Amino acid sequence: LVGSEMCIRDRNMTKPLLKQRRVLRKESEEVPMMIIAPSILSADFGAMRSQVQEAEQAGCRLLHVDVMDGHFVPNITMGPDMVAMLSQAVNVPLDVHLMIEEPERFLSVFYEAGLQRKGSILTVHYEACPHIHRVISQIHRLGDGKVLAGCALNPGTPVSVLRDLLPDLDLVLIMTVDPGFGGQAAIECCLDKVRQVKEMADKLGQTVLIEVDGGIKLDNLERVQDADIVVMGSAVFNERGAGANLQAIQKKLENLAL
Repeated sequence: LVGSEMCIRDRNMTKPLLKQRRVLRKESEEVPMMIIAPSILSADFGAMRSQVQEAEQAGCRLLHVDVMDGHFVPNITMGPDMVAMLSQAVNVPLDVHLMIEEPERFLSVFYEAGLQRKGSILTVHYEACPHIHRVISQIHRLGDGKVLAGCALNPGTPVSVLRDLLPDLDLVLIMTVDPGFGGQAAIECCLDKVRQVKEMADKLGQTVLIEVDGGIKLDNLERVQDADIVVMGSAVFNERGAGANLQAIQKKLENLAL
């Protein structure tokens, strides 16, 4: 279930022409819902292909890939080879989150590995990029602008740092846990950053996708219901199965939309 045509960046504008969640919606959806992006960090790496395919069959429209280098965050996870496998295993776009030092060195490598599909996202951390405008510009040039450029903020970083960067961004990723490990509880004060980014964007007359990552489960999903994309790892990939969990999440979203 890939959804309809992804927006094409107009070089005379700084924002996508349509919000991604409208573009990736199911054809039957009258009102666009929040997109749930299952994080494969919580999946069984020995059964990765079958688990992401189960998620796709259950309606997943975006897969979140956490790339960690053991330097920027205290963990090592996966690299371009995993992105390449995923792009072949499923037909949904990939949302690659680079939690690494000097991400500008690896942007083209990850793009070539499997981010050519329309709707793909490549996100770097504000804290990892001394020259963040330059890095965002590099992402925009990948595939003639087909990849959406995101900037992630750690819990301790205020949203105010994005004021001058916001016109160049397609997406802001709000970390609601300290990055490095899955299964953490959300840091309560970070949940309000969705509202803060939204207010900043409205004040500046900008359109930007807002994504939330960290500790989001069924019992606190309503706290971030204004986000466009919500990353969910252990809430999707657990012993109950990705299919059953995504169905329960979808039902929750429908109830929130009422």
